[in-house]
Amino acid sequence: MYIIGENIQILSAKVKAAIADHDATYLRESARKQVAYGADTIDLNIGPRKRDGVEVMQWMIEEVYDEVGPVPLSLDTTNAAAIEAGLKKCNELGILPMINSTSADPDRLNVTMPMAAEYGARIIALAMDKNIPATADGRVGLAMEILIPKAEELGMPMENIYLDPLVLTVNGCQEHGPETLNAIRSFKMLWDPPPMTTVGLSNISNSVPHENRSLLNRTFLVMLMACELDSAIADPMDAAQNEVIRIVEERDDSTGVGKAYLALYDTVAAMEEFTPDMVDMSDPEQEAIYKTVRILENQVIYAHGYLTA
Repeated sequence: MYIIGENIQILSAKVKAAIADHDATYLRESARKQVAYGADTIDLNIGPRKRDGVEVMQWMIEEVYDEVGPVPLSLDTTNAAAIEAGLKKCNELGILPMINSTSADPDRLNVTMPMAAEYGARIIALAMDKNIPATADGRVGLAMEILIPKAEELGMPMENIYLDPLVLTVNGCQEHGPETLNAIRSFKMLWDPPPMTTVGLSNISNSVPHENRSLLNRTFLVMLMACELDSAIADPMDAAQNEVIRIVEERDDSTGVGKAYLALYDTVAAMEEFTPDMVDMSDPEQEAIYKTVRILENQVIYAHGYLTA
């Protein structure tokens, strides 16, 4: 599983302070730790940053490069000038860049996709226009009719296109979970060679109590992996999540939890039902996995106390 480290993002008070004070200590530390924990790409999220986005993006790239070398970077902003400045800086330093992101909205698509083609960058393409379609079919339609044709028109290799069907939180939007899984499946079946796929994994647990977030994230990740997801924008320092990735990739069934996650992976891959007899319901960890799957499949309405219900 290819992990795009999400921890340098503008909603973080520490990142805001680092930018405001022009002090890269925290940014360097975060980049170093994310790479040490296995991040394959580091996302640099500066937000819209209309006034000084160009300068901030270039500065962040230079500081992260000085700390971890030419690790691939994801340029995460809606400021087109900042994206292009970042692409130029990455090319100058020998860094493989990624644009995060474009969409089927022509105002966005017709600016960012040509940049990706010009600079040889990878690009995350959100399966939405002005709005997020409610169904997998709607998201796949945007990919088929707009996103992929635009990339092909520009001569972009399919391995540089990362389709994102969009993950929304179970706290209020849980009906979107199955649609996201089905969209990933369809993205992989409709083209040869298929495009790459990615998701903002932690979105599934937005506005959920902290103690339940990792469980939701890693359980949904197993389900996504079963649908052939290629990558995830996620916290690379989540040890429990990393262990679940290892279990799935190595097919390690030496523990009860490992058996439960592999059973989940296999049933989702086969498009079958994950049932209570596939786990040991007397084991609290396995019971929590089963209850979490029920939420993610939209079979039980989410509530903060769902694990104790």
